Amino acid sequence: MAAHGITEKNEERAVQSREETRSSEKYIKPAVNIIETEEGLTLTADLPGAIKDALDVNVEKGILTISAPVNHNMPGRPDYTEFELASYYRQFSIPESLDHEKAKAEFTNGILTLRVPKAEVAKPRKIEVKVG
Repeated sequence: MAAHGITEKNEERAVQSREETRSSEKYIKPAVNIIETEEGLTLTADLPGAIKDALDVNVEKGILTISAPVNHNMPGRPDYTEFELASYYRQFSIPESLDHEKAKAEFTNGILTLRVPKAEVAKPRKIEVKVG
């Protein structure tokens, strides 16, 4: 695993969390799966209830940020609840070996799929050996 890879745990990185901003709003850290291939990384994030039009995925200064508000308005008055509705927020470091300019994201049925290809110089390549 790369020293500054996207798969590092946030706790190990000096990433500013929402808590450090003293925001009064609560956030849920969404569950993610990150798959690395020779072509790049695919990140899937579970964001049930997130509002597609307000979903924000961006990269700034090597930090990938996923921010997704949820709709807190439900018809009726809750009598019993077991889970809390809160917006989603999570950050990851993006290694320089990824070409975040070519990243693509899809949001279907509460699942965000983000594909970030590796930069051409970071892709593995075979070096031809000539017989001398």
